[in-house]
Amino acid sequence: MNWKTTIAICTVILLLAATTITVIRLTEPKAQRTSASKRTAMLVEVTQAERGSFQPEILVTGTVRPEMEIVLSPRVGGEIVSVSQSFTPGGFVDKGEILLQIDPADYEVVLLQRKSELLQASADLELELGRQNLALKDYKELEGSISSEYKSLVLRAPQLDTARSRVEAAEAAVRRAELDLGRTRIRAPFAAHIISREANVGSQISAGEALGKLVGVEHYWVEAAVPVSNLRWIDFSEDRETPGMEVRVRNRAAWPENTFREGSVHRLIGELEDQTRLARVLLTVSDPLSHEPQSAGLPPLMIGSFVEARIAGKPIRDAVRIARDYVRKDDTIWINEDGLLRIRELEVVFRDDEFAYIQSGLGTDDQVITTNLATVFDGAALRMAEEAQ
Repeated sequence: MNWKTTIAICTVILLLAATTITVIRLTEPKAQRTSASKRTAMLVEVTQAERGSFQPEILVTGTVRPEMEIVLSPRVGGEIVSVSQSFTPGGFVDKGEILLQIDPADYEVVLLQRKSELLQASADLELELGRQNLALKDYKELEGSISSEYKSLVLRAPQLDTARSRVEAAEAAVRRAELDLGRTRIRAPFAAHIISREANVGSQISAGEALGKLVGVEHYWVEAAVPVSNLRWIDFSEDRETPGMEVRVRNRAAWPENTFREGSVHRLIGELEDQTRLARVLLTVSDPLSHEPQSAGLPPLMIGSFVEARIAGKPIRDAVRIARDYVRKDDTIWINEDGLLRIRELEVVFRDDEFAYIQSGLGTDDQVITTNLATVFDGAALRMAEEAQ
């Protein structure tokens, strides 16, 4: 068998093999994919909203500041000879209470000198009044022979004015000396809490020198940061005598649970914070250091502490209230309607830290889905947890 025959046989074998493979591929069975899962209704729990008029709470945070704060300084200088026992850091003083006494000896001497000068000026005035009577008699005798333009000179009017001015100046000097003597007793300008003291017995002080730091004890401020959108729900009273909306202040880090101080809204500061762009609102708390009997047992506020406050907002009339966690993305809510899931859009007028207050889009008869679902689409089948149990 020559090589041509061999090539022909090999070619036939290859053709037969290719034909066989083609036939097998065309006639082999195909695998069918079947689903191993069956779509079932989603198991959910539901609740209902409530309708009415509500007073929401606006949760804010802020820093405690003193309403009244001064650096105490004298108006006269000298040596301190006594210091009140109350004038110590942490102490309390009443309005008008003497805190320090400057040595009054020099000022007493000055007062005696000024009183002596006043007596001398008063005596000179009496003498001048006597001369006035003599001058008046002389003028009457010479009346008609002296021109009227010289009348005041004859009657010694300039000398009388000078004597009276000297008496007035001497009286003013006495008054000034009395004031300086009184200022040697440095008093508390208001009922205060002592923060610091910078002078002691024997200290030589000058006018205007810092002696200590005092803060008022009647009220403290809480400078709170409030979103601008929430300002319309806060009532700012224009009358200083009328307290603003109620506030509950709490130091979450330091006070026990459910412990708070009551206060009121004071003023809106007309400036936004630079970084947060939040509005600044002043809240006021009376007797912040629990110094009065009516505040006994309440925790004191500390200046500079960071606190949270709940402001009682304006009432919301005829609204539907629901837990804010049940309001979904883009202000929508999930409703169970005859076993089907419905997605509704809401008009939310306000949110506090617990509830959302809804003007439209939700009724009290609607079954609000409280279960968090992974896959949500309008019309999905639902079944109730109570029915499943």
